[in-house]
Amino acid sequence: MPVRSRGHDLRIFCGLRGFQMESVITQVQKEDVQTPSKTGRVSRTSLKEPRSCNLLRALFCCLRAQDGPKATPLPPPPSLQPLLQEPHENGTNVKEPEPSLLPEVKAQDQGKICVVIDLDETLVHSSFKPVSNADFIVPVEIEGTTHEVYVMKRPYVDEFLRRMGELFECVLFTASLAKYADPVTDRLDQCGVFRARLFRESCVFHQGCYVKDLSRLGRDLHKTLILDNSPASYIFHPHNAVPVLSWFDDLEDAELLNLLPVFEELSQAEDVYSCLDQLRGH
Repeated sequence: MPVRSRGHDLRIFCGLRGFQMESVITQVQKEDVQTPSKTGRVSRTSLKEPRSCNLLRALFCCLRAQDGPKATPLPPPPSLQPLLQEPHENGTNVKEPEPSLLPEVKAQDQGKICVVIDLDETLVHSSFKPVSNADFIVPVEIEGTTHEVYVMKRPYVDEFLRRMGELFECVLFTASLAKYADPVTDRLDQCGVFRARLFRESCVFHQGCYVKDLSRLGRDLHKTLILDNSPASYIFHPHNAVPVLSWFDDLEDAELLNLLPVFEELSQAEDVYSCLDQLRGH
């Protein structure tokens, strides 16, 4: 089953335009300008463009700031810079190793491929607008005020996570803040599929984007995959990526179910690069 390139279907959402409130969630979509249906369910075509609602846009993370004064160019991400070097007595330089983001591999995951899995628009879609078909609601405190976040689970997410936990060492990695993403993951991952959780502070902020640098995980890159709806998140390691279409509210979506056969095959790979090339038909 080939892994299709979906980069042209994905969007990098922007938002930081001088808002004072701290962003907490990685992505946000435009409010439906029409009134909800009598059932209260969100239509599949309503949330397709960046929101203009100032509260919502202020709370969601910007992946690439576009407005306002030109930003000072950012230095290369730490993992791509030469590590600080101190001269040795014999004239050679010693590199200081970076600490790994992940702990040692647990016994039950020895020999398994590590899969980094995104949260927002990959597994769930969250909104500050009340919706009757939310699977659960989590409170998030922002500047002393508690806001309710309505979370909808992507179709087949429970089956997907259960099987992924059997096949891989699964790690949640999101550019959202922990105060939002941690309670969402508590509700989503009731079976403890994720061995570790990484949040925004573990990302590398590179050229206006929160990038998930797989080289900092402490895992062999030949045995590491990333599932994410945003190509900007894996710009350092595109050949480790299994792209997934962004999800907002389509109740007929079967993307996660369709990806399971792909991951079944990848779980047996000795080298994810070779296996992904074969699946892509290269």
